[in-house]
Amino acid sequence: MGRSEELFQEAVTLMPGGVNSPVRAFGSVGMTPRFIASAEGAYLTDVDGKRYLDYVGSWGPMILGHAHPVVLEKVAEACRKGLSFGAATEAEVDMARLIHQMVPSVEMMRMVNSGTEAVMSAIRAARGFTGRDKIVKFEGCYHGHTDAMLVKAGSGVMTAGVPDSSGVPKGATQDTLLAAYNDLAGVEQLFDKYGKEIAAVILEPVGANMGVVLPEKGFLERLRRLCTDNGSLLIFDEVITGFRLARGGAQEYFGITADLVTYGKIIGGGMPVGAYGGRREIMEVVSPVGSVYQAGTLSGNPVAMAAGLAQLGYLNEHPEVYARLEELGERLFGGMEEMLEERKLPFRVNHIGSLGSLFFTSEPVRDYTSAKTADTALFKEYFRHMLEAGIYLAPSQFEAIFLSAAHTDENIDFTLDVIRDFLKSA
Repeated sequence: MGRSEELFQEAVTLMPGGVNSPVRAFGSVGMTPRFIASAEGAYLTDVDGKRYLDYVGSWGPMILGHAHPVVLEKVAEACRKGLSFGAATEAEVDMARLIHQMVPSVEMMRMVNSGTEAVMSAIRAARGFTGRDKIVKFEGCYHGHTDAMLVKAGSGVMTAGVPDSSGVPKGATQDTLLAAYNDLAGVEQLFDKYGKEIAAVILEPVGANMGVVLPEKGFLERLRRLCTDNGSLLIFDEVITGFRLARGGAQEYFGITADLVTYGKIIGGGMPVGAYGGRREIMEVVSPVGSVYQAGTLSGNPVAMAAGLAQLGYLNEHPEVYARLEELGERLFGGMEEMLEERKLPFRVNHIGSLGSLFFTSEPVRDYTSAKTADTALFKEYFRHMLEAGIYLAPSQFEAIFLSAAHTDENIDFTLDVIRDFLKSA
């Protein structure tokens, strides 16, 4: 028995499922999770000393790779000055200034401690600003585990949501309206019926929690128009896409300006962090300026700000990173598509920049329903094959592959060779 197995046996007696976040449990692939001891560049090393080429990147934050020297230096420097003050710091102002510089539409913002907290706060601000209660969300888009966002996928677009978790009262989701991703007709029906009650539409501009699902042509543009015409706010949940798709995130990539945006992951450089922001007039409803209350003891933590400033500053000063990530993405995902087309197997590859997913289905994947047609049993076999070959993927069909600037052409070619080996027996 390896050390990971030993640790997991103890962990399940101390933590629900032996983990502090459900997907880490490897439950959907029927395996024992690997306990990671260290990481550097594009690689993870587990407690048994096995090294893995990493395509999870801590679920997105590590866009420069693990333990990037620029980030580590700034974090170490900040730690020596103290870990937390519970008071205002210069680093918070520097972070806000940098985000505004990179995304000018974010005129004012508030730092928080997670993407979940950022979304919860942005929705509260949207309701406070508009004086309305209803929120439109899309099936398959994950916005954290706040009560109002835990709505069962598959409900009709004209009905209020049903809670998707025990412990969530029905009243918490009675004002959450569901639509199917990429289904403009469904959203238009919601606005026809509830238009003057809808505070905001929230979505991942690129779906990345049902596997990667891209917005179809005109989808984001029409949502922007519907919100503008009805006095509703458009909220982009950019916890994943923020500063990954482009220097200005999905707003820059697609040329769409949201009213509010939420961030996480990359802006913390690997530290726990989140943020929400947008137009000044909206953000000024937040306490202590306005009447929408939101607070956090560790918000704007100086160590997290140091890590985020180092990583964001590097991205801002080295825009060539994005061109390189596009090249790597085309090499990996384009390579997958080529070999799959040759074998004429029922697979789909969805990708954009450094994000992508391989779905085991013959259907085009454009929403949550089509994503659910994927063969999860086959994914288990694929995951096992990749892990045994030393490639660390997310242990779920419905998570993304994340590339980093630390990946090399050789890493990609090795990965394609391992996939090719799997397909021979698939």
